[in-house]
Amino acid sequence: MPNKKPTFEKVSPSFGSSLLIKQHTEKRENNFAFWHFHPELELVYVNKGKGKRHIGNHLSYFNNSQLILLGSNLPHNGFTDRLTANGTETVVQFKSDFLGEGFFNAPEMNGIANLFERAKKGILYRPEAKKLVGPKIESLIDLEGFERILMLLEVLNDLAKSEDYSLLNADGFAFETKPQDSSKIDIIFKFVNTNFQRHISLEEIADKVSMTVPAFCRFFKKATGKTFTEIVNEYRVVHATKLLNESQLSIADICYECGFNNFSHFNKQFNEITGKSASNYRKEIKKIIEQTSLV
Repeated sequence: MPNKKPTFEKVSPSFGSSLLIKQHTEKRENNFAFWHFHPELELVYVNKGKGKRHIGNHLSYFNNSQLILLGSNLPHNGFTDRLTANGTETVVQFKSDFLGEGFFNAPEMNGIANLFERAKKGILYRPEAKKLVGPKIESLIDLEGFERILMLLEVLNDLAKSEDYSLLNADGFAFETKPQDSSKIDIIFKFVNTNFQRHISLEEIADKVSMTVPAFCRFFKKATGKTFTEIVNEYRVVHATKLLNESQLSIADICYECGFNNFSHFNKQFNEITGKSASNYRKEIKKIIEQTSLV
């Protein structure tokens, strides 16, 4: 089903470079949704930090570290609350033809060409891949020219060969853009991002974008592939994963803190969205923390 486009973001590498590489070492607070896309692929490595992933139709919360590759024109939000005081985030943005239109059509580049195709759905890499590739991505910031290109090709080759990953946006998320539609989607996500802990009626959110309820429901389903209620529930579950990890609140208290008013409904939604119960999620997080502290 064709969908509507988010805001276009222009990526501008520095003079004399075909890549844009940024590295952040400070904590970044971002309390609003910036729903955007760009033709460049985006490689993101966070060596220590936490935050929320909103990539296409995928919404989840990450803890400790992450390595993801986003394909060309895959809509996503800026990651929020990303870094701890001693964490580093490295972002590499590049076009699929940054080495020339036919470079990745060569037989030797077939693996990387297939990687670029998979990346259209968003790729999340697991610990083994992070351990191998993460330091190489961080080294890009100190390299220049030919050495930088060689290292990026090595990183892409490693990612292409790795089987230690999962696809985030498996159902796909395509857009045809109209400026007014992009603005409406941005308003909706910003409003949900700050109000999901309370009841949001369809009348209220439809009024925010000057639409009738039936028109809003049709528009939102076409733009996101999901109903408004599904998106709000996803935001609530993502917040619940954060509280399960960071607080000592009981699961029942977390249910109501996230905006659910029915405990059984909370359990059902949490299980459907994360694939596990809230109690099992908390147990798994504790195991990860314990294992990390032993390293």
